[in-house]
Amino acid sequence: MTTGARKVAVIGAGNVGATCAFVLAERKVGKVVLLDIYEGFAKGKALDMSQGGRILNYDGRVTGTKDYADIAGSDVVVVTSGFPRQPGMSREDLIGKNADIVSQVGEGIREHAPDSVVVMVTNPLDLMTYHMQKITGFPHNRVVGQAGILDSARMTHFISESVGCSNEDVQAMVLGGHGDTMVPLPRYTTVNGIPVTQLLSEEEVMAICERTASGGGEIVKLLEKGSAFYAPGSAAAIMAEAILDDRKRVLPCSTYLNGEYGMEDIYIGVPVILGKDGVERIIELELEPHELESLQGSGAFYKEQLGSILGY
Repeated sequence: MTTGARKVAVIGAGNVGATCAFVLAERKVGKVVLLDIYEGFAKGKALDMSQGGRILNYDGRVTGTKDYADIAGSDVVVVTSGFPRQPGMSREDLIGKNADIVSQVGEGIREHAPDSVVVMVTNPLDLMTYHMQKITGFPHNRVVGQAGILDSARMTHFISESVGCSNEDVQAMVLGGHGDTMVPLPRYTTVNGIPVTQLLSEEEVMAICERTASGGGEIVKLLEKGSAFYAPGSAAAIMAEAILDDRKRVLPCSTYLNGEYGMEDIYIGVPVILGKDGVERIIELELEPHELESLQGSGAFYKEQLGSILGY
């Protein structure tokens, strides 16, 4: 696949989608199509980004549309459509509203970009990723959710602040659902190879784990209107790039489990190898009993919601 032929569609031109499209354009991945039900919104942001091409030295091939026919030929489709969280709302409060939106988007993708890999960002992430796979009927490996990359990035930032080091040197690992039941793993978290437990006290590490789990809620509370978008949009762009470039990145993503980690028929965050076919391999970490219990508890929480709210 030549760079000129490559194409990414971003569904939803709100803050997350626009950030994702902008990062993709800046990283010169190929053609970017921004789709939104409000056509002027998509076209205006796309034109603004295109005009920034000369300033930031990218080709500026960003177009806006409301017509799903324009996503035809997309290698990757990033889905950010949906209602954002408001203060006092959990990600799960969004289920009914966003499931309807995902159904419509999924039908558009199935019809016009049937060979694409879908990267989900819409909350509640793990449930909407499962729902998208059902709507499209795509193989499970071609529908993946952006979860642990963002959560790990949040943990990374908190660790770098506490240690007093660069974000770049911290490697963190967060598994589980993208919500309050996520499972930060300090045992798999290092600062340039040094276990974080050698640099911070147990109390400091636990406080960081707790802040990571409520990281999105902290931003919602501060913003008062809306939710995080710079880090989520960038994380989705990095996933799309990994797929387009067949980079085989090892990233924690919401993926379909069929027996791995003792869970079946559920999407939840675990480390995977991400390449041109989407999820190319699921990596099973050796977890301590309490870590596995937390991960399975997170899975059980979402499994219950899949049945009680979405009817799966």
